[in-house]
Amino acid sequence: CFIYDIIHSGDWNMDEKNETLTDFFLLGLFPELQYISILITSILLVYIIAFTGNAILILLIWVDSHLHTPMYILLSHLSLIDLALISTTVPKMAINFFSGKKNISKVACGTQIFFFFALGGECILLALMAYDRYVAICNPLRYPRLMSRQTCLLLVAASWLGGSLNASIQTALTLQFPYCGSRKIAHFFCEVPSLLRLACADTAAYEQVLFVTGVVVLLVPIAFITTSYALILAAVLRMHSVEGRKKALATCSSHLAVVSLFYGPLVYTYMLPASYHSPGQDDVVSIFYTVLTPMLNPVIYSLRNKEVTGAMKKVIGKCGVGRTV
Repeated sequence: CFIYDIIHSGDWNMDEKNETLTDFFLLGLFPELQYISILITSILLVYIIAFTGNAILILLIWVDSHLHTPMYILLSHLSLIDLALISTTVPKMAINFFSGKKNISKVACGTQIFFFFALGGECILLALMAYDRYVAICNPLRYPRLMSRQTCLLLVAASWLGGSLNASIQTALTLQFPYCGSRKIAHFFCEVPSLLRLACADTAAYEQVLFVTGVVVLLVPIAFITTSYALILAAVLRMHSVEGRKKALATCSSHLAVVSLFYGPLVYTYMLPASYHSPGQDDVVSIFYTVLTPMLNPVIYSLRNKEVTGAMKKVIGKCGVGRTV
């Protein structure tokens, strides 16, 4: 806390005046919290865990040919998105906190917005993963045809393309507004709803665009995922094996828990009117889909999987043999 006081003892107004007039200023995560340094350190620890877990998963799927199947191709892209998503927000937040500087250039702010929306292709990817599991469990004989490697790669490319197209539109629309008043963003990264509060122009039409986008990008995949898992659940309940039924139910419930952690906060942020929001609530909600979900996904979706743990043991074994030689 003593170091924190020294770092932040400079005059905020002087810092702001010394920066260019085009810069924004991120107020950070819970600026009024007394022991914020403990929270930031905890988030950095979560970031390290998430980065390591997702990087390991990508490496395992890449080096083990047995994991070059549609299910694991989708998982590897989910890990890539999670790794990039958490790296878009947390490092900048930590740098600003420990350096005492809060400014972010307009270009950097636009970059955060672009990558955040581009990586929103995770919404589509989670729906594809639910469909993959539905076909594997409910139509196993048709799985090789419905989810061939080529089909899977085309679906993944479509999710990346859709996310990038949406990101380009949202970034251009957000930054075209004039920001002639306060440039202090009440958030720890450049999230569109927080930025729009600073615009000195009517943003009502664009907020309607955001709502429609939310319906397409959020509610449609949610409906698709819910339907897929409902059909999976019906198939599981018809299983004769009690052990198989318990295993499938545990897997489905953990998957749905992570999906809820990801989609629920996003629906709150991008589909509820501004009157339902406050800076403190936005900080809490954003942590779920920018920090916690990227950490949980490798554990829930993959690291508990026997094939993934088997691939990890083989890699560790090869490394051990290499050392002894």
